[in-house]
Amino acid sequence: QDMKADIQNMKADIQDMKADIQNMKVDIQNMKADIQDMKADIQNMKADIQDMKADIQGMKADISALQTKTSVIELILETEIRRNISIVAEGHLDLNRKTDQALQLASEVKATQEIQEIYIRRHESLLKMKGIS
Repeated sequence: QDMKADIQNMKADIQDMKADIQNMKVDIQNMKADIQDMKADIQNMKADIQDMKADIQGMKADISALQTKTSVIELILETEIRRNISIVAEGHLDLNRKTDQALQLASEVKATQEIQEIYIRRHESLLKMKGIS
């Protein structure tokens, strides 16, 4: 009887082990499915990284083109625009001097005119006094 009981216990243990192995098989299948999903995700990530690399290469090319354009603009600013501004500024100074000279001359002419008007009025007064006019 002990032997039968031992065999029964062994059978029960084997059944438990079979159930555990079955559960392990299910767990392994689930793990395999998860690993497959992870592989798919990694493939998608690799594709995204490749796209990003291509985008970055395009951006590098754009930046290089912008740097070249910026250099050309700086060169134009240095050689053309600053030189032209200097020429205009020099011309402006000449115009300013000429304007100052014209205003001074106009002021002198006006002063001379005022003196002449005073002399003319004085002579008219003298002539009226003498009864000539």
